[in-house]
Amino acid sequence: MRMTVIGTGYVGLVAGACLADMGNNVVCVDNNAAKIRDLQNGIIPIYEPGLEELVKSNSKEKRLEFSTDLAEAVKRSEVCFIAVGTPQGDDGSCDLQYVLNVAKEIAQAMNGYKVIVDKSTVPVGTADKVAELVRQYTDHEFDVVSNPEFLKQGNAVDDFLYPDRVVIGSNSSRATLIMQEIYAPFFRTGNKIIVMDVKSAEMTKYASNSFLAAKISFMNEIANLCEKVGADAEMVRVGMSTDSRIGNKFLFPGLGYGGSCFPKDVKALIRTGSENGCEMSVIKAADAVNQKQRLVFVEKIRKYFNNLNGLKIAVWGLAFKPKTDDMREAPSITIINELLDAGAEICAFDPKAMDTAKIHFQNRIEYAANSYDALKNADCLLLLTEWNEFRRPDFERMKDLMKNPVIFDGRNQYNPQRLQEMGFVYFHIG
Repeated sequence: MRMTVIGTGYVGLVAGACLADMGNNVVCVDNNAAKIRDLQNGIIPIYEPGLEELVKSNSKEKRLEFSTDLAEAVKRSEVCFIAVGTPQGDDGSCDLQYVLNVAKEIAQAMNGYKVIVDKSTVPVGTADKVAELVRQYTDHEFDVVSNPEFLKQGNAVDDFLYPDRVVIGSNSSRATLIMQEIYAPFFRTGNKIIVMDVKSAEMTKYASNSFLAAKISFMNEIANLCEKVGADAEMVRVGMSTDSRIGNKFLFPGLGYGGSCFPKDVKALIRTGSENGCEMSVIKAADAVNQKQRLVFVEKIRKYFNNLNGLKIAVWGLAFKPKTDDMREAPSITIINELLDAGAEICAFDPKAMDTAKIHFQNRIEYAANSYDALKNADCLLLLTEWNEFRRPDFERMKDLMKNPVIFDGRNQYNPQRLQEMGFVYFHIG
C-alpha cells in the first residue's frame, strides 16, 4: 500500500520506518529541509534503539522515502498519517495549529479518496475539526480516522512492530477495512486490533497515559509516607505488585514522570475536563504530586548539606528515561536548576543526552567525558536516570574519586545495606 507520514519526529519517523518494513511504500514528509536531507543521507535526528538500521535498510530497498513535497506525496498515497507536534499551550490545552495546517495541505492536494489518519495525540473532537476543515478545500471523498500511538521512547520500534494492541477510531466501514489491512501483518497470532468510534479512540490515548501517570504519582506519595513512618517502600511495592489487579508496571518510586507524552497529555486531559465542566480531581492530583516529587528530592540534598553554595555535585543521567536522548520535562532539568540557583556546581554525564543537555544548560554546568570523570572531587552523586551502565559501577573507584562518598539515588538502583557497609552515605526514595 502507498502511504504518506507527515512529520518525522519520534512518532512519524518510527511509524514510517516500521510501516515500510512491512512492505508498504512510505513517504515521510517534513517541512524542515535540513532534516530531510539528513534522513536522505542516513543521518537520524533522534536516538531510538533499532531505528537507524530500520531506516537505512528500508531506504535502500526504496520502500521508504523522505521529502519536503507534501502535495506530491499525498497524490501518490491512499492513506495519509498526520504525525506532527501538538505542543502544550500556556493554559495546558493542546495546540492543534500544526495538525490543522497539515490537514488543509492534504485537502488542497487530494486527487481522489484518502484516509486521513490522526496519529498525533489530539483531544476529543479533533477528527471532527479536521474533517470540517478538509471539506472546505476539496470535493473528493475522504475519511478521518483516529489511530493513537502507544510507543515508549527507548522501545518505540519494538512497540510498533509488536504492539499490545492497535486502536482504530473510525466511523466509516471503508476506512476501517483499509486500516485493518495496514495492521494485519503486525498480528500473526491473535487479533489485537480494537475498532471503536473516533471520539472514543481519541479519549483512549489520554485516558491510558493519564492512568499510568496517576499510578506513578500514587507510588511516589506512598514512598514519601514510607520514609516518614519507617516502612520500606520497596517491600510495599512488591507486596502491591503481586496483586494481579494492580500489576508491577509503573509502580516504581522515583523522581516522577517526564518526556513528551505524560506531562502534556495529563494537562491536556485536565483542560478538556475543564472545558466540559468536569473536574478531573485525580488527574490534577497526579500532576501536582509529579511536580512536587522533584523538589522532595532536592530537599533531601539541602537537608543533608544545609548549605549548597560552592558544592560540587556529580549527576549521572539527564534524559527523562533510559535509551533516549530526550530531555523534555525531564526531572533532571528541575533538579539541576534548583541546585544551580542554590550556588552548587554541577558536573553531569549521560550516555546519549549530552548534546540535548547543552541546549538546556549551555555553559552553566560542566559536561563529563564519562561517568567516572563526573565524580572527581564531587561532594555527592545524584543518580537521576537509570541507564544500565550505572547499575553495576565500581564503587571502590567511586569512593577514591569523590571528595565525599555520598549518593542520592533517585531511581532506587543500589542496595542500601551494601553501600553503607562500604562507607557510603546513601539516600534513596522511600
